[in-house]
Amino acid sequence: MTTETTAAMPAGETRPIGSSDQLALSETDCSRLYMFIHSGQQSARAHARAQVLIKLGEGWSLIEVCRAFDVCRNTVLNVRARFAQGGVDAVLRHKRQARYRQALTGPQQAHLIAIACSKMPDGHDHWTVRMLANKAVELGFVETISPETIRALLKKTSSSPGNIGTGAFRRR
Repeated sequence: MTTETTAAMPAGETRPIGSSDQLALSETDCSRLYMFIHSGQQSARAHARAQVLIKLGEGWSLIEVCRAFDVCRNTVLNVRARFAQGGVDAVLRHKRQARYRQALTGPQQAHLIAIACSKMPDGHDHWTVRMLANKAVELGFVETISPETIRALLKKTSSSPGNIGTGAFRRR
């Protein structure tokens, strides 16, 4: 039989890994989890992870937890793994996706908006998002860019050559 050390246990203590899905939660961990659940200030996913951890600490099996909270087996296993690696904080904290990044940096966004507000190319009466995408690649401040990225950026800005107001809503 193998053993593992959990963040909830003091250093040097181990617990056997067998067929049970139970965790050893300290009184402090349990009280933190109950306060977290009853505070109402968290996302539904974090709330579910906290409930899963409590029930695993109470001795519920993996199948019972899955059925009670309508979560898949991998969710319960991920909660157990996060608890083993970083304790209660790792379970409650939202883990940001590592792959997510902003499509354009601030200077790139400003440059693109400046192009959109500049004089239109000959033979056109306005900039299209495809023309802006091609111009951005041509000028070399991005390697590739989707017209949808440009559309979303321009939608967020209130700078439009035909728009007089710059406020959040129209005045009447």
